[in-house]
Amino acid sequence: MPASPAIMREIYFDGAGGPAVIKLREAPVPAPGPGKVLVEVAAAGINRPDCIQRAGLYPPPPGESEVPGLEIAGKIAALGEGVEGLKTGDEICALVGSGGYAEYCVADAALCLPRPKPLSLIEAAGVPETFFTVYDNVFNRGALKADESFLVHGGSSGIGSTAIQLAKHFGARVFTTAGSAEKVEFCVSLGADVAINYREQDFVAEVKTLTAKKGVDVILDMVGGPYLQKNVSALAPDGRLVQIAFLQGSKVKDFDFMSVMLKRLTITGSTLRSRPLATKAAIAHALREKVWPLLDSGAVKPIVHATFPLEEARAAHELMESSAHLGKIVLLAGR
Repeated sequence: MPASPAIMREIYFDGAGGPAVIKLREAPVPAPGPGKVLVEVAAAGINRPDCIQRAGLYPPPPGESEVPGLEIAGKIAALGEGVEGLKTGDEICALVGSGGYAEYCVADAALCLPRPKPLSLIEAAGVPETFFTVYDNVFNRGALKADESFLVHGGSSGIGSTAIQLAKHFGARVFTTAGSAEKVEFCVSLGADVAINYREQDFVAEVKTLTAKKGVDVILDMVGGPYLQKNVSALAPDGRLVQIAFLQGSKVKDFDFMSVMLKRLTITGSTLRSRPLATKAAIAHALREKVWPLLDSGAVKPIVHATFPLEEARAAHELMESSAHLGKIVLLAGR
């Protein structure tokens, strides 16, 4: 590959606040350190944590760039010391701790995965954050097994659309919630057995009816707040609730833990960004073994709702926060 330029464009936040703080600037192209690679970014996925970082509530881990962006796809432009198994010119997608909203980004070599064969680099940019998150939380922490039942809230989101496909492929009966008839139809098209319009139906009552009062075995939730008690009610005996975000708050009053004890429930959760590299590398290895064959065959795929050029990152965040999208929103980094 030709030598990388000295200067690139990148997005930064001019303070904490709404989408208006999103700005574009020029900055030096970073150099990859030991065990890392420099990626010429074709595209970067937009995720809710980016919006939370913009609001000043989710700072990057120590040592990470202040530039937002947790997942990228592109071509490897340079190798850091000690990197093996990768070469310049390889088309990859990668989970990154920060820095994705830029024309070049440094990534840990251990978190780089080959572009799935049927996908463009733009589509591949919508894979890492959601597939790492879903696989680890649903199948590792939630221990979802074939023939169990699974409920994911927000089925039309990037996380939701990924969770529906993976849970269905691995043999679960899939329930989801969504906020409109269009989103319900979208979830069913991805393989959901049951899609519940939470604006019109009580999802707890629907789940109980459709499971002969048993409830579901695993719930993946990003809502929090009032959903915590509802989720506990919707779980089957020995069920597992996995919490990965709190769009409606992390604190609840008057929560009744009696069902947790009587039904032997497990309540767990995780974040991804701040976890050790070795932990994330183990997830990457599992994805390569268990999920990449599905991506390569086209059995599962990221659903890209919209793309925006780098200079329109503000509009991309506005769309994310409107919740009007179906699947992923992707930022195009190339000129």
